[in-house]
Order: sequence, then structure tokens, then C-alpha cells
Amino acid sequence: MERVGKWLGRPRELYNLLRFKMGGGAAVMPPLDQDVLSDGLKTCYRYLNQTSRSFAAVIQALDGELRHAVCIFYLVLRALDTVEDDMTISLETKVPMLHDFHSYLYQPDWRYMESKEKDKQVLEDFTTISLEFRNLAEVYRDVIADICHKMGAGMAEFLEKKVDTQHEWDKYCHYVAGLVGIGLSRLFSASELEDPVVGQDTELANSMGLFLQKTNIIRDYLEDQLEGREFWPREVWSRYAKKLSDLTKPEHIDMAVQCMNELITNALHHVPDVLTYLSRLKNQSVFNFCAIPQVMAIATLAACYNNKQVFRGVVKIRKGQAVTLMMDATNIQAVKAIMYQYVEEIYQKVPSTDPSSNKTQQIIVSIRTMSLPNGVEVSRNHYSPIYLSCAMLLAALSWQYLSAMSKASEEYVQASEN
Repeated sequence: MERVGKWLGRPRELYNLLRFKMGGGAAVMPPLDQDVLSDGLKTCYRYLNQTSRSFAAVIQALDGELRHAVCIFYLVLRALDTVEDDMTISLETKVPMLHDFHSYLYQPDWRYMESKEKDKQVLEDFTTISLEFRNLAEVYRDVIADICHKMGAGMAEFLEKKVDTQHEWDKYCHYVAGLVGIGLSRLFSASELEDPVVGQDTELANSMGLFLQKTNIIRDYLEDQLEGREFWPREVWSRYAKKLSDLTKPEHIDMAVQCMNELITNALHHVPDVLTYLSRLKNQSVFNFCAIPQVMAIATLAACYNNKQVFRGVVKIRKGQAVTLMMDATNIQAVKAIMYQYVEEIYQKVPSTDPSSNKTQQIIVSIRTMSLPNGVEVSRNHYSPIYLSCAMLLAALSWQYLSAMSKASEEYVQASEN
């Protein structure tokens, strides 16, 4: 009953979990009709579901031919990323592979059978992925090949190079995520579901990717340390510790939190661009695809801000919280309300002694202004107390059923973990 009590303390999250389980999620992420797909596309969507907990559902909910283009785009970049991550591939082999990877899209027989990574199937069966790539319209092929070329070159640049300055942090995040945002935006415009300006404004598209990537890097500090990876910029962490790994030590916890707060403040500077970008979108499926990861990111940053647990274990948002964000983030006013809610949560936690406190408060004021253009708070959806009471009663009576929630919702609401 203790777990039930926790849910009863968050009736809106509980209500949305029940709505999602009972079919409400289909309005945001309608299922893909597998019967109309070719065998090759069926294989590609199977790989998509195997390799992405975060994006598989929203990709499959995109409209028309854009869905297939984004699916193939994702798998191509996943294959490229698998090469980069595979530490069993020597640098003598890996660097040329990263530079040449875009050319493999036009080589029908190319595949790589020696990877030891968990997602190696996208390399071992790259022949199927590249075939479906070549079946796409030329406007999509050109975008995917171009982004793959640029990303491969960027990955090769940072293979033996640690992130030193904040400028290099932005550059690294551009290569691994900003280019994804730019490529997706160009695909949206190429599909004609969105206006040309969406694909042309690369600065806003880049910010969309940087906000997500910086959030992941901040949240995943401990996991990356355990795996021997370092992505926090030396220019920042060197003001708080002699080595980045020192931030895990109990005697350095206060400095560690201050360092993290400075990086979160840096990431928050992308939120105005995120709101401007989302305000331009017209197609509902594209809006959902873009907005859901962004609201998950702001909620994650709010959970991490000034939180010592980032250096001790895993910090993630609750499943009910994630489902509520998914159900709510379907229009720009709702997204503004969500951003307002979570930056206010951060604002309330800003310590007066934090070295970045003034900068944190300043960017939050800017985000407030964009979220509340008329000085009136944008309201979130609220549900009748009668419905909420029924939901709480139902949960108390059938907790085991709720705990066995469908696999699809379970996988997607863990979006912040991937």
C-alpha cells in the first residue's frame, strides 16, 4: 500500500497513466500498420524498436512518407554511432570508416560483421537499411547522406580529443545531436508538412539538438565516469576540481553540485530557441515528435538541479510524470506552460551561495517572458476531481494491473534514460 499511497499523492499522474493504458496514448502516438510495409521496411522498423526506447514510438507516429525517411535516418545514424562506440575497432580502421560511412549508403553489399556492440545488427544487416535508403525520394536521400558525412567527420575529430572549452562542448554536441536536429528539420521541410523556414533556420534546429544532448550529458555524469567517458567541459569543471572524477568523492559533493548547476544554466540558454522552433511547426505529428523529448529534457534538468544524487546514482523522472508530459505536450501553449512550471521549480531551488545563481535566475526570467508573453500564466489542463477520485479508487483496487502496464508505454516513458 505504500506504493499506492505515493500514487494517490499525485492523482493527475495516476489519471494519465490510466488514460494511457486504456488507449489515450494512441491519440499522441498512433500505432503503425505493419501490414502495408515491404519486408525490408518491416525489418527496419524491427531494428528501430530494438535499438531505440526513446524515439521508436514517436517516429512511427509521424505522417506519411516522412515516417519512413526519419526511420531510415535514425538507423543510419545508429549504425554510424555504433562504429564510434565500438572500442574493439582500432583507430586505424575506425577513423576512415567514420569519414567514409556516408558512401556505404550507395554500396549495396557493404556491411560490417566484426562489431561487438549491443546494436551490431544495424551494421551486420546494413544491406537492408541501405536498400531502403536508396528507395527513398532523392530529397530525403540527399539530406541523410549529407548529415551522415558531416557527423562522421565530427566523430572522427573527437575520437582522441577531450572536450576542453565550452565552445568545444557546443561543437561536440553539434556533431552528435545538433546535426540530427538540422537533418530532421530539413526532412520536415522536404516532406512539405512544414514550411521551408523550418529546414532553413539551422541555428534553431541546432539548439533543439544541443538542449537534449547537454541534458543527457549532465544527467549521465556518473554512468559516463564508470564507463571511462568524459563529456563535461574542462573549462567548467576545472574550477571545481583537479580531476573530473573527483566530483564523485563525498568531500567534493558541494563543489560537484555547483559545477552541475553551472552546466544546467548553460543548457537552459537553449530553451528560448526551443520555444521559437516549436512555435513554427504546423503538423501535429511533427509537433509531437519534436515537443515530447524537449519537455522530458526540461523535467530532467529540474530533477537534476542542485541534486547531489546525480553523483551517487540515477536521477530520472517518474513514469507518471513522463506520461503526463507526453499527453500534455501537444500544442505550443501547453509546452510553454510546461517550460514555465519546470523553470519555476529550478528557480525555487537556486541557492543564494551558488556561483551561477545570478546567471541561472537571469535565463529563467527570459524563459518566463517567452512562456508568459502577456504576463498571465498559461494554464495546464486540469481534470474534474470526480474523475481523479475515480482514478485513485481504481488504482487502489487494481494496483497489480497498473504495475503490469503495457510494454510500449513502459519503453517510451523511459525516454530520459537513453
